[in-house]
Amino acid sequence: MTTQAAVGAIRPRRRIRRDWAGWWFVGPFSLVFAIVLIAPLVYAVALSLFRDTLIGGTQFVGFENYATALTDPKFWDATLRVTVFLFVQVPIMLGLAMVAALALDSARLRFVPFYRLSIFLPYAVPGVVAVMIWGYMYGSQFGLVADLNRWLGTAIPAPLSNTFVLAAIGNIVTWEFVGYNMLIFFSALQAVPQEQYEAAEIDGAGPFRTIFSIKIPSIRGAIVVATIFSIIGSFQLFNEPSVLQKIAPNVISSYYTPNMYAYNLSFAGSQFNYAAAIAIVSGIITMVIAYVAQGIGNGKERNR
Repeated sequence: MTTQAAVGAIRPRRRIRRDWAGWWFVGPFSLVFAIVLIAPLVYAVALSLFRDTLIGGTQFVGFENYATALTDPKFWDATLRVTVFLFVQVPIMLGLAMVAALALDSARLRFVPFYRLSIFLPYAVPGVVAVMIWGYMYGSQFGLVADLNRWLGTAIPAPLSNTFVLAAIGNIVTWEFVGYNMLIFFSALQAVPQEQYEAAEIDGAGPFRTIFSIKIPSIRGAIVVATIFSIIGSFQLFNEPSVLQKIAPNVISSYYTPNMYAYNLSFAGSQFNYAAAIAIVSGIITMVIAYVAQGIGNGKERNR
């Protein structure tokens, strides 16, 4: 026994061979993620800590750009505008998407694939093209609104006026993304177990009771995801007002949304450092609101 123990003591331990196969699958994604997201974010943060001056050149100013952004009335005006847009347009869009998804899931419609594709089709239209189509229809001197006023002898208010331009943009965004959110809700409804519907039918629940007691609670996770996507999209609003600005330059300013403000500061005003600070502050605000919305949704899910 002593000899065997001695031999075992001097026998070299086998080195554990690590399996790197998983890293070969994760590596390409990690590399692209670092190049596309992490590197630009780090560069933007670094850029926001400097300022270019005519006399001293590039100077390190620390958080001075952020302090300026937090007291910039143009930035807060743009942020307030997209916040109002968020609280008005998003519930309408998600409500319409929910109604469409419930209608398709009701098993009372014929040609469901046709309706599903028809509702989703506007999402396939490029955003710039969609804005150009609607911008032409909005024109008070040409397009659909002008033709209706001329044919009917009415005075339909100009959608691209100061009063209605935000609602006009909301209409375009709703038209574009109702089908996208409908598909999210419809896919989640398809995953609801059939046994729940059978139990509701045995209990005598009608169609509306089934909707509010089974269907909507069962897809609460999908609703939270769609809400978060919509919040992020609202604060990233850029294409619609930017294209419509060419049609109504006196109504839509260069700082109409935070993204437009950062874009124009950077490419029109060459204020790259301050534009980076504006973009980062806007991103933090978006992240906080999305996190709060996620917390509320998950809290309701836990309380079920």
